[in-house]
This record gives sequence, structure tokens and C-alpha cells, in this order.
Amino acid sequence: MAEAMARLRAELGEEAVILETRRVAGGVEVTAALESRPDPLPTEAEPWLIPPGPPAVPEEPTAVGPGAWPDPPPMAGALARHNLPAPLAARLAAGPLAGSLAAALAFAPLPDPAVRPLLLAGPPGAGKTLSCAKLAARAVLSGGAPLVVTTDGARAGAAEQMAAFTRVLGLTLAVAPQPAALAKALARRQPGQAVLIDTAGCDPFDPAQAAALLALARAADAAMLLVLPAGLDPAEAAETARAFLALGARHLLPTRLDAARRLGGVLAGAAAGLALTEAGMGPDPAGDLTVIDPAWLAARLLRAPGPETSA
Repeated sequence: MAEAMARLRAELGEEAVILETRRVAGGVEVTAALESRPDPLPTEAEPWLIPPGPPAVPEEPTAVGPGAWPDPPPMAGALARHNLPAPLAARLAAGPLAGSLAAALAFAPLPDPAVRPLLLAGPPGAGKTLSCAKLAARAVLSGGAPLVVTTDGARAGAAEQMAAFTRVLGLTLAVAPQPAALAKALARRQPGQAVLIDTAGCDPFDPAQAAALLALARAADAAMLLVLPAGLDPAEAAETARAFLALGARHLLPTRLDAARRLGGVLAGAAAGLALTEAGMGPDPAGDLTVIDPAWLAARLLRAPGPETSA
């Protein structure tokens, strides 16, 4: 198909309007017309027949099975709208989607904050504070009383926002914007008590911000959880995930999956080396966290888009 389109453009120029493409015996038929000509081409213009050849799939040329060219496999077509990186899309289209996801990406439970403090990190506006409140509410509903700490002393109203959540849950909020203050707050931790640490938004490409986040994580000896909003450009998400991976993050909690319709950014972030854990599905602090596993993610990726996605 790519070769046919290139030949068509070479013959008719960039002004050519594609009327129809279809598979025919021995190749591909592309019907086109030139709007600028006084005498338009007839509806059925002469076809350009190109013998079928192997698909050019980056890095994994055998990922698309024989006989699937020139028409893309149904799986590839369903995944195309998510704007996945080409190598990842080829891997996922190679077999049943749930199995391909399990082979291509890592899935893991959230680190247990009762075993090791859990530090939520991510870019500004990712949903760290709300996710921290959801995890605290889960612990309280399970009969626990987690130690909740915020290190966000820069954003206006950040501590007040978290304090509003902890008051409802009957918890005391510790505010510790510096590593020494964080270590002091954690010294009051009871044996076996879960610890949840909310942090300020961090640009991991800014050396000062990255160093400050790393100092907090080390002071708490915390497991770092990357909170990343769905809907990001896949390349941007992958670069951000790799930067937080270098700072010590090993798990990924994507947010706003209730509103996102394209999940290329989520999968690109996970493919950078982070394990998918749970997904934020809404604004309710008392819940809306859903476990991500290959079957759930496959169903979500293949779900037909709503009317608003056609624009």
C-alpha cells in the first residue's frame, strides 16, 4: 500500500485525491482523481497494481502474519487510534492482545506501604494528591490508620488540600517539605503502620527538582510510585517515565483513565520499564482505583470509541 501511494503521488502529484483503496488479485488498487484538472478523471481510473510484499514493520518485521498485507490485521487497526509507538504496536498486534500485553509489559501489585513507605511522584497536575487520598481511604476502610505525609510546600493550598482529605478520614497529616523533616516525621511511625508520602510536582529533567525528589526518597527509604496522567503524547510519556525510572521509580499508576480515550501514553510509559499497577478512574477520594491486568487493559484498548472520539 505504501509503495502504491508513493507511485500514485509521483504520477499525479500531491494534489491527487484518493477516492478508494481496495485489495485485488495480485496487489492493491488505488483510485484517485485530480481536482485541479478541467476534465476530471473518470470514477474508475486506471489502477496501479503492486505485487504484495512483506510489511515493513520497524524492528520486528515478522510481527504481522503472512496474508495480512496489504490490509492491516484487525488488531492493528483497533490499536492504531491509540498512537502507540510502532515497535510496541507491532508486538501487541502479533497475537491475542491480553497475551501480547503480558509479554510486552510488566504488571505488578502496588508496593505495600506497610512494608516500605510509598512515595507518590510525578509531574505537576498528575493527580498525586488525589491518588494518595484514595490509598489512605482504602487503608482506613480496611481498618488501618496510615501515616500520611505531604512534602509539597511550594504549591499554594497543597497542604490544605491533603489536610481536607485526612480530616475526613480521621487521620493526622504531617507536613515535611525537607528531607530532615521527613525523616523526623517517619520516626513517629508505629510498627507495621503504612506510610503514604505525597510530593510536589517534579520536572525530572530539571536537575534541581530531580535532586530534591531523590533526597526525599532516600530520607524516607521509600518505594517511588510514578503517577502519570493518561492522554499524554506517547513520546513525552516515555521520556518522562524513563527520567523517573532513573530516579528510582519502578511502578506506574496512571490517572484520568475515566476520561482518556487514547492510551498510547500509558503504554509507552509502562514500556519504558515501569510495572503497571492500578488506574485512577475518577475524582472520588473513597475509591475509583482499578487494578490493571492484561485482560482488563486489552478490553479497554479494544473498546469502541464513543461519538466524541470521531472528531
